[in-house]
Amino acid sequence: MNHIVTVQEAVTAFGDFLEPTDAELAAIEQEMPVILADVDLLDAQITTLDRVPSEVDERRIRRARRRALAARVALVNRTVDASLPGGAA
Repeated sequence: MNHIVTVQEAVTAFGDFLEPTDAELAAIEQEMPVILADVDLLDAQITTLDRVPSEVDERRIRRARRRALAARVALVNRTVDASLPGGAA
């Protein structure tokens, strides 16, 4: 007879190591504007997958692309300013 053994103890033994650290959470929080802008861009692109994009759709995609690029530029500028000593360029 084979006994069925639970593996919960083996899985939960490493539970503390699976959680994100405070530094990782801070990095995600800092990148959140870029993530949200990318989601908006993908949403605008997905809406036009099954049809020919109208002029309004094209404007929405262009606007979302500009917001995504602006969010990336802002993130890069924040990280560069934070990494320079004294905050000067």
